[in-house]
Amino acid sequence: MKISLFGIREIRPGKHNLKDLRLDQADKLVQADKRTYAQIDLVGEEEALTADAVLVSRESRSDLLLKDLEFIETRLSRGPQEAEKAVLAKIQTRLENEEGVFAAGLTKEELQAVVAHNFYTNKPVIIAETSDLGVAETLMLRAVKESGYISFLTVGGKENRAWLIRKGATAWEAAGAIHTDIQKGFIRAEIISFEDFLQAGGETQAKRAGKQRLETKQYVMQDYDLTNFRFNK
Repeated sequence: MKISLFGIREIRPGKHNLKDLRLDQADKLVQADKRTYAQIDLVGEEEALTADAVLVSRESRSDLLLKDLEFIETRLSRGPQEAEKAVLAKIQTRLENEEGVFAAGLTKEELQAVVAHNFYTNKPVIIAETSDLGVAETLMLRAVKESGYISFLTVGGKENRAWLIRKGATAWEAAGAIHTDIQKGFIRAEIISFEDFLQAGGETQAKRAGKQRLETKQYVMQDYDLTNFRFNK
């Protein structure tokens, strides 16, 4: 996942661990050689158009909106077709009311009319208050959550690890986050909810308590599901 820092100088770009305390809890309950947090890639303003989300200071949010407004004004001046023109005008009104494209509530048909354009605010835009910048780890966790991402866990053996996926991802899609071979050979996902895992006191104890269940490809992953994939090698 890539998050653009817009108007934020207090946090350095680069790879950052998402230090979720839940992985620390899991690490105490299941022995493994190492602990690996999920990671995000923080990039500069120059990559805002291609990022999955934008983390912006409150003072710079208007500058971000202005970039899209300027593009729309330029595009409208070139006489686009009526369908595109109508959607651009709708977006323009929302931007003038300080709403980003992502929150404009565009229909599939409207999005299709402007599919050729890449807007700065057609993605989650998370506002970082000045007080947030002193607790960067907490801020990044919030930014990931508000961007529509969750994590799942794999534990034991070589590592206890958190894997980042989009909220709403299926078990089959989650398998691909680990390796395409697991996704291709997917048979079933063995799932233990994180709450059941904690309450039981570990993976083995949760299995003994009957808290593990088998799920198909279509299962929608829940945040911090403890997961083991059965697959054909």
